[in-house]
Formats: sequence, structure tokens, C-alpha cells
Amino acid sequence: MKRVVLDTNVLTAGFRSRRGASFALLNLIAEGQLTPLVTTALFLEYEAVLKRPEQIAAHGFSPERVDRLLSAFATLCEPVDVKFRWRPQLADPQDELVLEAAVNSRADALVTYNIKDFAPAAKIFDLLILRPAALLDKPE
Repeated sequence: MKRVVLDTNVLTAGFRSRRGASFALLNLIAEGQLTPLVTTALFLEYEAVLKRPEQIAAHGFSPERVDRLLSAFATLCEPVDVKFRWRPQLADPQDELVLEAAVNSRADALVTYNIKDFAPAAKIFDLLILRPAALLDKPE
């Protein structure tokens, strides 16, 4: 089973559409074929972003429904303790917490739509950065 860190943009895309690769990844997680790795900070970011008014308008879930979905998602996640921080590594400070989850957990991959934002750190930490569709196409 692959252990992955999902960037927030992957989770939001999965909430917004049932047709894309992000939703397919969420299904694989629900089926136990992927394990999402999260820190407390990353999970709180998921919650904050998914409850933004523009996100609610896009995905159509009430804040209460988002809470229920995230509660179910949390039961499928493996918690990660952040033992080391290497900030700053990335241009966007918000991406640092995603990177910290991936590095501290020794994730098999960090899954994001912002490949170029993580590219410098990928080399430093020998981290595999993939788009959702690329992870779906990758053999076990």
C-alpha cells in the first residue's frame, strides 16, 4: 500500500468533481489502497480551505457536511509527527507544511497539482512529487 501526502489542492479538487484523478485517489483511500499521511497542521489546513465560502460554493457541501467527510477521512489517515523543520525551502510558505508532512513521514509520494513549487525540495529530500493522474498510472 502506498503512503502519500496529499496537497490541499488535491483534496479540494476531489471534493469539487467526481470525474477527475483527485476523486479517484479519494476512492482508493476509501478502499484502503492508499494511506494518506497527515500532520495536525496539514489536516487543519484541509478543514480551513474546504470551508472557505468559495470552496463551499464550488463543491456544494455545507460546513457540517465537510466536518463529517473530514471525520471519515481522518479515520483513514496515518498521523505524522513533525520532528524536523527545514524552513524555508519553498517559495510559498503555505507549501512548507505539506513538505514537512512528506519528509517527516518518509512518504512514497507527495501528490500535488503544483509540481514546480515542490521541485527544489524534491531534489534536496529525494522526494517523489506526482500529479494525481501520474500516481494513478504508476504501478505498485
